[in-house]
Amino acid sequence: MLRLIHYPLCPFSRSIRLALGECGVVVELEEERPWAWRRDFLLLNPAGTLPVLMERGAFVLAGAYAISEFLAETHTKTNGEATPRNSLFPGTAAERAEVRRLVDWFHNKLDQEASRYLLEERLYQRFADLGRSTPDTDLIRAGRANLRYHLSYISHLAETRKWLAGDAFSFADLAAGAHLSVLDYLGEVPWEEFPKAKTWYSLLKSRPSFRPLLTDRLAGVPPPRFYAELDF
Repeated sequence: MLRLIHYPLCPFSRSIRLALGECGVVVELEEERPWAWRRDFLLLNPAGTLPVLMERGAFVLAGAYAISEFLAETHTKTNGEATPRNSLFPGTAAERAEVRRLVDWFHNKLDQEASRYLLEERLYQRFADLGRSTPDTDLIRAGRANLRYHLSYISHLAETRKWLAGDAFSFADLAAGAHLSVLDYLGEVPWEEFPKAKTWYSLLKSRPSFRPLLTDRLAGVPPPRFYAELDF
């Protein structure tokens, strides 16, 4: 059976959990703390990053980019029917390139400018030895300001397209949704300021693949009441 090594509030892990759900692939989940840098985990992925998808005696795939491409090539399911190409990267070559551009935007730019600041300062700092005892409020303020910039961009995409990358649902939606779901768990998304982004996210949130994420809970770190509500 496939095994996914992940952390519940890692946006990269969440994007793959969503992709697996969209592809109808059942996996065994194994939790790994991203700040721990355990030797056994580093033997699987020397980069020390999540997620890792593996099948014993067959393969070890590290990182959301590699795993999403693997799923696109090996698992084909759209509305329960086999299709020539997985729906994670739909369309023509140019349309698939746009999906990949946005995946990189969310998994690289959004992560570096907002998700990482807020996750590390609001959550990881509680458990990891970062050499200080309190969160860096300057980084938190920067993350919140940058998040608004990205929500503005998502709003623009949602207003001008059916889904973020175009007419078809894609892994770009899952990548963006994964980051926002983590930040939503922390109560950091000002949805009332970005109604277009909220409408898009509510559609994504209602998909069956999203349900397991809405049940995630960290001990001592509860989400806001509206986190699991579809009408929020």
